[in-house]
Amino acid sequence: MWCIAEITPEYRERMYRLLDLYEERYDPLFPVICIDEKSKQLIGETRRPIPMKPGSVEKYDYEYKRNGTRNIFVAVEPKGGRRSIKVTKTRKKADFARFVRSLTKKYPTAVRIRIVLDNLNTHFEKSFYETFSKEEAGQILSKVAFYYTPKHASWLNMAEIEINIMERECTGRKIGSEAFLKQQIKVWTKQRNKLQKTLAWRFTKQNADAKLSKHYAP
Repeated sequence: MWCIAEITPEYRERMYRLLDLYEERYDPLFPVICIDEKSKQLIGETRRPIPMKPGSVEKYDYEYKRNGTRNIFVAVEPKGGRRSIKVTKTRKKADFARFVRSLTKKYPTAVRIRIVLDNLNTHFEKSFYETFSKEEAGQILSKVAFYYTPKHASWLNMAEIEINIMERECTGRKIGSEAFLKQQIKVWTKQRNKLQKTLAWRFTKQNADAKLSKHYAP
């Protein structure tokens, strides 16, 4: 973000649209949900660790084996204190479309789910029509509205904040299998949802103008 020499009108329009969205009062009928993905390398042990004992920490061998990677979809409702997380083997259009469909089922009373996304090539309506029937794709898309971050400005997506917390508290350590990854994420997600952990966003349009206006293009 800070390497951009010039902020275009499109960049500024998208930024303002998101900042306006984040300032709105919480409305369960029109929830705001931020979605992002995180790739996780599965790292297994080649030798059994030496267990911790009094006066000595647990010891691991420096050798390890790679067990492939998994994709982690993260959807967080910043003001509602809810998040949904899913581990998938791939990050294709169908994976994204199915994840969004699962979200619509978790918000059955919502009039419209407003989803904040970056500009990854899977994050568009085409993914739904390639995955589901025309009728089902239309039904899903009628329940959602996409709000895209400006290009090169994924920092405006609050899902990145949630992912950083997840990394720090749950997934940042060595994990060797998909099953264990899913189990750890399930426990972590359940606890944060139980506590209704929200995310606070303090960067406003006024902040943007004060800090970035010198980079605005006419």
